[in-house]
Amino acid sequence: MLACLLLLQSPRLMADGSVIDKVYHPYVEQLEWELEWRATLADEDPPSGEERLQLHRLGLGRAVSEYVFVEAYLIGEQSAGEGLGLEAYEIEMLWQLSEQGEHIVDYGLLFELEKEHNRDIWEASTAVLLEKEFGRFSATANLGLTFEGGSDIADEWETALALQGRYRYSPRFEPALEMYSGEDTLGAGPVLLGLERLGPLSALKWQAGVIFGLDDTTADYTVRALLEYEF
Repeated sequence: MLACLLLLQSPRLMADGSVIDKVYHPYVEQLEWELEWRATLADEDPPSGEERLQLHRLGLGRAVSEYVFVEAYLIGEQSAGEGLGLEAYEIEMLWQLSEQGEHIVDYGLLFELEKEHNRDIWEASTAVLLEKEFGRFSATANLGLTFEGGSDIADEWETALALQGRYRYSPRFEPALEMYSGEDTLGAGPVLLGLERLGPLSALKWQAGVIFGLDDTTADYTVRALLEYEF
């Protein structure tokens, strides 16, 4: 599949810390509001020295045009022995650059700006989003580049790679395989996705999966979950 070819042809991409989160698709649904919660739970993470690390994101987004979607997030973190606390703020914009099926590969861009809470650390990121359908199968790739800087951290550039191969069995049930690569991350594992229509103009999307570490620096496993209410 396209995702596998991209992985084989790409060099080992770098990212500071775990890059396991979610795979973005290069599409915007028009005139849509979205309330999103997503979380990751990493177990036995050698780089951080923590046995368990949880990250939670709560976001509210809106399609501001036919091809542009904007969303703002609050990001919380909880590590072993500590309660959940506010870690950062983020705003992102997804820009759909092609109509679905218009070209050999559908494509778009993702822009993100993140500011850590109580520390002068900023992250500005962009990612190329690629997707190709093969009948009931879909292959998606996110290739990202991030600049991190501020008075509380040394300036540096980072890159990241996320891949997903998905079988569109039905809107309610889509099994997938995902892979993530970064400086401190190399992992892959199964993910389930689904959508439940709640009315003519609303829906609930969900994702759940486990990403297993494939090297010594990646957490043994990372559980990831997502809920999106679209209205």
